[in-house]
Amino acid sequence: MPACGYRRFMPILHSQELSNYVEVNGSPSGPDVAALLARTADVAGRLAVMSVSEHQARYLEILTRAMGVELAVEVGTFTGRSSLAIAKGLPSGGRLICCDVSEEWTAVARDAWQAAGVDSQIELRIAPAIETLSALPSGEPIDLAFIDADKTGYLSYYELIVPKLRVGGVILVDNVLWSGRVIDESVDDPDTVALREFNAHVLRDHRTFSTLLPIGDGVSMHQRL
Repeated sequence: MPACGYRRFMPILHSQELSNYVEVNGSPSGPDVAALLARTADVAGRLAVMSVSEHQARYLEILTRAMGVELAVEVGTFTGRSSLAIAKGLPSGGRLICCDVSEEWTAVARDAWQAAGVDSQIELRIAPAIETLSALPSGEPIDLAFIDADKTGYLSYYELIVPKLRVGGVILVDNVLWSGRVIDESVDDPDTVALREFNAHVLRDHRTFSTLLPIGDGVSMHQRL
């Protein structure tokens, strides 16, 4: 029994039907998003699952708007679904810097940003994210960051972003549950090991206040103290 005296609630058992219910019980995304998802499915095939889910995208958009984000940074853009959500939540004059290394996938993102009318607020930097993040000026604090890229790079990206994050700013990190593999000790591939190490590291980091949200493939949330 937890010290507070309340019983511990068991997590809801996930199913495809429940997942579908979650997806449809949210504000409609609009034709620009539908077009992006269709094009992503067409050009990426099975890799289309790399896009964030629609309920994750809505969460990103709502959080961006609620925080009044002026400067956001994304590490890992793919075809642009998460960046489109963040950009839609930005106020007039707000900016999003996207870090990616693929001209091919981000060409799809560029078209989507333009179709949605948010392209003027997004700066895409094609280069290793380590280089882009290192070059960001410390005098221009980041309000919100979203990391969804190579898992072995997560810890480095986090460590570069935290010192440039404003007090009260937030870092969101995707795929931290890794389809449950993070708790299966028999799985020891580099990505899974890196995610375990990342999750353990941020728990010990006294610069941030953290939680892990069981949405999508797991999203951790870290607020700068």
